[in-house]
Amino acid sequence: MDVRAILMGLAFALMWSSAFSSARIIVSHAPPLGVSAVRFLLAGLIAVGIARALGQNWRLTTSQARMTVIFGICQNALYLGLFFVAMQTVEASLAAIIASTMPLIVALAGALFLGERIPATGIVGLLAGFLGVAIVMGSRVQAGGLDPFGIAYCVIGVLALAFATLAVRGASSGGNVLMIVGLQMLVGSAVLFPASLLTEVWVVDWTWQLVAAFSYTVIVPGLVATLVWFLLVRRIGAVKAATFHFLNPFFGVAIAALLLGETLGPWDVVGVVVIMFGILAVQLSRQPVTNPTRK
Repeated sequence: MDVRAILMGLAFALMWSSAFSSARIIVSHAPPLGVSAVRFLLAGLIAVGIARALGQNWRLTTSQARMTVIFGICQNALYLGLFFVAMQTVEASLAAIIASTMPLIVALAGALFLGERIPATGIVGLLAGFLGVAIVMGSRVQAGGLDPFGIAYCVIGVLALAFATLAVRGASSGGNVLMIVGLQMLVGSAVLFPASLLTEVWVVDWTWQLVAAFSYTVIVPGLVATLVWFLLVRRIGAVKAATFHFLNPFFGVAIAALLLGETLGPWDVVGVVVIMFGILAVQLSRQPVTNPTRK
C-alpha cells in the first residue's frame, strides 16, 4: 500500500466519520427523510453534471447498473435515510459506533451464508468488535436516555449497507466512477422523496448552522468521500480499502465530542478501542496471503 493510498484511506475515514455530527445538526432543524432526499438530489445532480463534463456517460454495463440500484436503495435510502431518522434521538457518537460495525457484519454474514472461512485472527476480531459494542451500549444504558427505536433504525440501516456490500462484491465501476456515484444518489433521492411526503411534515428551521451542516454534508461526506472510496477501491482493492474502517469509531466519537460536546465516559473509550482492534483484526485476516517464491 503506497503513501497516496494511505492518505486517501485516512481522508475517507475522517470524512465518513464526520457525517454523523453534521447529520445530528441537520435533523434538529429539518425533517430527516426530506432533507436527505434534497441532499441526494443536489449531490447527485452535481456529480452527474461534472461526470458529463469529464466525458463520462450513463450507458452502464449490467454490473454497473445493478451496483447503482442496489447501493442507491440500500446505502443512500435505507442506511443513510434511517440513520438520519435515528439521529433525532441517538447521539452522533453512538450512531458512528453502530455504523462502524459494518465490516464485522459483512465478515460474519459471509461466513454464515456464503461459506467463507474466517481465520482465527478474524474470529478473535469478530468477538472483540461485538464485545466493544456491548461495552458501549451497556455504558449508555446505565447512563439512561437510549431510544430503542433509534437504535433499531441504526441496526436496520447498517444491515442494509452490509447486504449491499455483499450483493455487489466483485462488481467494477469501470471508468464511470463519478457518474455512478451521482446516479446512486439520484436513486436514493427518488426513494426518499415519496417516503418523506407520506410520513413527514416539511417544517424547516432556517439557521446558519443548518445551512453550513447541510452544505458540508452534501459536498464532503456525500460526494467527495464516496468518490474517494471508489477510487481507493480501484487502487488497492476492496479488502485492503476496508481496513481503514477501523478508524471510524475513533474519528466518529472524537468529532462528536469536539463539535457537539457529547460526553464520553471511560467505558465508551474502552469500548471504542476494543471495536477498533476487532475491526482491524477482521480486516487483516481477510488480506490475501502471499507465499514467498520458492527457489
